[in-house]
Amino acid sequence: MGTKALTGVEKNRPEGKENGKKRTLREDWKLIARGVGIVRKLSPQYFRYNVLFQIMDELSPYFVLYMSAQLVNELAGQCDGKRLVTLAGITVLVQFAINAVKRMVQARCNAWLEVLQTQEELYLFDRLHGMEYRHLEDPEVTLLREKIYGAMNATGSGLMSLFWDSIALVACAMNLVASAALTFSMFRVVEGVEVSGFLAFANSPWCAVLLTGILLAHSLLTVRFAKERTEKSMKELAGLAESNAYLFQVMGMRGEDIMVFDLKRAMARAQEKRVKAPWMIGWNRIAVRYGIIDILQGVIPDLAVFLVTAAKAFLGVFGIGNFVLYRGTVKRFIDAVSGLARTLTHLRENNQYLEQVYRFLDLPDDMYRGTLAVEKRDDIDYEVEFRDVSFRYPGTDAWVLRHVDMKFKIGDKLAIVGENGSGKTTFIKLLCRLYDPTEGEILLNGIDITRYRYEEYMSLFSVVFQDYQLFQFSLAANVSGSMDYDGEKVRRCLIQAGFGDKLERLEKGIDTVMGRDYENDGVDLSGGEAQKVALARALYKDAPFMVLDEPTAALDPIAEAAVYENFQRIVENKTAVFISHRLSSCRFCDDIAVFNKGRLVQRGRHGDLVEQDGKYRELWNAQAKYYT
Repeated sequence: MGTKALTGVEKNRPEGKENGKKRTLREDWKLIARGVGIVRKLSPQYFRYNVLFQIMDELSPYFVLYMSAQLVNELAGQCDGKRLVTLAGITVLVQFAINAVKRMVQARCNAWLEVLQTQEELYLFDRLHGMEYRHLEDPEVTLLREKIYGAMNATGSGLMSLFWDSIALVACAMNLVASAALTFSMFRVVEGVEVSGFLAFANSPWCAVLLTGILLAHSLLTVRFAKERTEKSMKELAGLAESNAYLFQVMGMRGEDIMVFDLKRAMARAQEKRVKAPWMIGWNRIAVRYGIIDILQGVIPDLAVFLVTAAKAFLGVFGIGNFVLYRGTVKRFIDAVSGLARTLTHLRENNQYLEQVYRFLDLPDDMYRGTLAVEKRDDIDYEVEFRDVSFRYPGTDAWVLRHVDMKFKIGDKLAIVGENGSGKTTFIKLLCRLYDPTEGEILLNGIDITRYRYEEYMSLFSVVFQDYQLFQFSLAANVSGSMDYDGEKVRRCLIQAGFGDKLERLEKGIDTVMGRDYENDGVDLSGGEAQKVALARALYKDAPFMVLDEPTAALDPIAEAAVYENFQRIVENKTAVFISHRLSSCRFCDDIAVFNKGRLVQRGRHGDLVEQDGKYRELWNAQAKYYT
């Protein structure tokens, strides 16, 4: 079933390195533009404030460089005291004003930063829990999701990386414009100066051509090495993500598992292997090699600028203060080119992770949500009908259910039994509209359930699945599914579910935290106790249909008998649909549906079915020795 869910995305997404084809520049910019749009929506305030902060942060040093050059020129020239005080005053006051505004903007940035980082995870979380259920069961979607979170946690790649690269791009652009504007006058030539040799060359247009050529060559080499460095780094960091995946899973295991199975040694060996892994060795080589390249590459343009500015200052082309100015602006120009090259390359490399994010976000949603309101009946008189329903999971040819015809009404107590793989759980998934039938239809009060508003139809059901989960929150939050709850209703549901005795022994009552991972005074429940809490959660929702998948599987026989003795009172006039392997638990039900190999083969009361020569009696006789 895994392949089909991604098919709609595979046809529409840009070709990238994941499928062996190189993306075009246009496709890269489309991916980047979409990502920037998403990040801006996640936290528009932070995006605006950060761009403003970067502009001020990058341009303010140029103001200081320029004013410092003017002060040095004045000191080396006429040294007018009044002009010196004026220049110094302007420098101090303007810089003070810029720093004050920067601090206010930065405070706003810090306030919104945590929101932005949280919003990215919530954005993906909302998409995950807003998609069709078939995607949640698709192993390829699960793998895709793990890749996305692995890249976010291990390498910082994805949407947040795009955000920081976008900010860096703004900073580099500001630096390029400002440094080029202030450096332009360095190429000015003074006529009528009688010099020879290097000084004559420094005062000629050819010097400007040579210096421009050196800076251009440096820029091209920077782009090339930055591209090569980023590609190799991203490749090696992929090894980091894979290596971290194992460690994170092991570290996420419970303490008792780590102690009993001596996983500490496995973790230590994995960490040692991680340090000596090819990707780590490769990463160290990259850092050393390109660190040396960066140093050597910067020597020639730095030396050339130093010689030319010193010669022109000596010739009086500009004041001695401009020597300081040009040294600073050219250095920032070179750094801006290097940063721009690295950022653009990293943006393109990060697109392979953005493609994964977009594939996840673009998973098709073909389920029709309906427009009809579910009738709110005071008598809660609902009738459900399966009419010739057949089903197979997406991407498979095997039929899980075939030609199921069935009716039941509110107030019925229906048990669904059968061997493993007979279609019981799938029947429940179709009833709750987690999937739609491949053939046939399911009706609610004579209307196809696909025509009802999806959320309203889902509100009719309260389900306890076999693989339920409790969370490291308070007992009340686990029962209510919310931080806001009716405390009295929580207690009532827990007592109805058979958790009353345990509740009385809890010092903090319904405020007790489940589990000890985050609270020292938390409580670890037994399997049976946890199942009662899950049952209380289903009761708290107070829906007309209660669906219980092996509701007493973790209970001991005495606790199981107590639950079923009180069950008529617990569910009152609701419909209760059970899935059970223990046929003894079905005897109190009004109706028993027997499934075998995806078909409804028998239906009736326990006594009648035991008398018939059929699948139910076969199952009953196989288990009877355990009931005697």
